[in-house]
Amino acid sequence: MRRWQQLIIDTWGALAYKPAFQEAADGRTGRLPGHAGAAWVPETDRRRLAAYTVLAAYDTNQAAALLGEDGADRREYGDPALIVNQTLSHLLGETQKITLPGTAEQDSDLGSERETLLKEWADSEHLWMRMQHAERTAVLLGDTVYLVAWSRLKNRPVLQTIDPGFYFPVLTDAGLGADDYPERVHLAWEVPAGPAAGQRSTLRRVTYELGPISDNGDPRSRRYPWSTEPSDRTCYLTDAEWDLEHVNRAEGIDALSLKHARFRTNADGDLLNRLDLQLDFIPIVHVPNTITGPEHFGQSSLMTAAQLLDDLGAADTDSQRAAATTGSPIIGLSGARLPTDRKTGQPLPVQVQPGMVWPLGDSGQLSTVDTSAQLAEMRSYVEVLRDRLSVVSRLPGSVLGTVDPSQVPSGYAMRLSFGPLNAMVRSMRLARAAKYPLLLKMVMRLYQAGGVLPASSNPRADVAFGSYLPSDQAGTLDLVTRGVQAGVLSLETGLRMLAEGGFPIEDAAQELQLILAEKEAAAVRQSVLFDEESAAADEGPDDEHRTRHERTTSARAR
Repeated sequence: MRRWQQLIIDTWGALAYKPAFQEAADGRTGRLPGHAGAAWVPETDRRRLAAYTVLAAYDTNQAAALLGEDGADRREYGDPALIVNQTLSHLLGETQKITLPGTAEQDSDLGSERETLLKEWADSEHLWMRMQHAERTAVLLGDTVYLVAWSRLKNRPVLQTIDPGFYFPVLTDAGLGADDYPERVHLAWEVPAGPAAGQRSTLRRVTYELGPISDNGDPRSRRYPWSTEPSDRTCYLTDAEWDLEHVNRAEGIDALSLKHARFRTNADGDLLNRLDLQLDFIPIVHVPNTITGPEHFGQSSLMTAAQLLDDLGAADTDSQRAAATTGSPIIGLSGARLPTDRKTGQPLPVQVQPGMVWPLGDSGQLSTVDTSAQLAEMRSYVEVLRDRLSVVSRLPGSVLGTVDPSQVPSGYAMRLSFGPLNAMVRSMRLARAAKYPLLLKMVMRLYQAGGVLPASSNPRADVAFGSYLPSDQAGTLDLVTRGVQAGVLSLETGLRMLAEGGFPIEDAAQELQLILAEKEAAAVRQSVLFDEESAAADEGPDDEHRTRHERTTSARAR
């Protein structure tokens, strides 16, 4: 078969040049750890899991292990982790906060209640810390997964971040895009054996599935507290495990036989075998890193730079070797009396040390191999690769640390260098635009299902990411001041611009109310002062003197 006939163009095709990835994608375990090549993994998911493992190896400076013996002394200096961390910090911005846009026009009391509850929930569940972890996984691997569930003990929804390698949605033949939602999702992983405890290797599968509501086979409907229309759908939860020896190799994760399954129970003692969760949605949110279009899964921020990272590691390795020969040069001696072993009479190994003297004969010579030129070339080549990496990853040199910001000719020139980064961050935030409102919608509905919130439709809630670009605060303040005075900017818009520019304004609408209240109070004070001055002008000199004395006495009393 010709090479082009074996070509697979998909989200993970950029790693096809790696033999370890190809072996796992073809169903062979190869050199990749984990269950990437396990028999129960669907064929359509093998490439994805193999890519996750390869990308994780880059992140932990272990990509050389995928090269076998050739990579034993390969240098890796953390460039992949730098790309991931810097991309993450710009994606999330300096701040993150929950907002309920549009509730002021609809129902301020409802919006205020929901907003307060969501912010308290975010603090209790450490949402921002979990988001850092989840979004770093998305940037590195291309996907991340959130799971929410109601906790009777805590009386609130609890949030978990799930490794995307455990995520197995059952997609239709045509696939599901980012806006579509699967009706059955498996979370599956292998549990290694514990010989000391007598525990066998097992496969655990947690399944969430939407299905019709039934009572002993009779169809039923249910009215959920977040909807005015009855529904005949609910979500069923099944949590089971199998001994790996009982897992049929011909069965995929979606078709495992329940003959040898052991069902688990929850904290309330309910058997988790199609347990009705009293929800009409699957409480799982999959977040892709990129806009995927017809594809369900996203793409890692390292994917397009994989070969460049390999070349950079090879160049760093060659540079290190050249530095070793430059610092400890190769020396050739002829005509020298070298020390010998008294027993064998053979010359002893010669070591170069400070202050060492070698007696040379009349025709003796000493020569060294100078590799400093090669070292300079290698260092120059490394810098060329790092500049190329900045272009491919769309992270400017000032973000990667390859450019000194003080050497940039002007702030405008630096702002222009952030153009590719701006486009990348906007695209990544757009890929998440529907995901976090969905997560917060699930949280509010779980509060309603738990009886904490009353039955009603819920307003849209979202997560707002803060500014990520360096800003000129003085220039922004001057721009807003002139725009508001000229009447081309509203005061609220100006406050939002100041907040985005780094000023400590948490809520533009609330700040606007404070400003208007202070203006009104200042106007009242000015009016009172004007009335007093007018009254003083109408009085005689003695009366004016007495009035001033009374005002002074009154001010001292206050």
